[in-house]
Amino acid sequence: MMKKMPLAPNPQAYLESLSGWQRRYVEALRAAVLESAPLEERVKWGHLVYFSNGPALLIRAEEQRVLFGFWRGQRLRGIEARLKPGGKYEMATMELHEDTPLERSTAQELVKSAVALNATLGNPAVPRD
Repeated sequence: MMKKMPLAPNPQAYLESLSGWQRRYVEALRAAVLESAPLEERVKWGHLVYFSNGPALLIRAEEQRVLFGFWRGQRLRGIEARLKPGGKYEMATMELHEDTPLERSTAQELVKSAVALNATLGNPAVPRD
């Protein structure tokens, strides 16, 4: 069973609740995300969630991994094939471990594309007719 990470009231507190390689990964991902596009950053559902015309992406630290996920991630697999489909919407996540490489430029391209998809297609959490 996966150990739950502590709940945090804001993104900075979330980051400060982490340690070791998970903290380094989350810090690097968070910096790449925030530099890529204008996003609203919140702690929601116990992890970092980024909004642009609805939820666009998430960063979630767990005891053995860090997840980097996208609400429309299935459409982003051409950028990063390690995104695994799952969950509602068109969700796909990438599982990162201490030795998992991820280029900053790839992370930024994913973020920019996720924001562009939400701008074009609308909020992924709102059902379309």
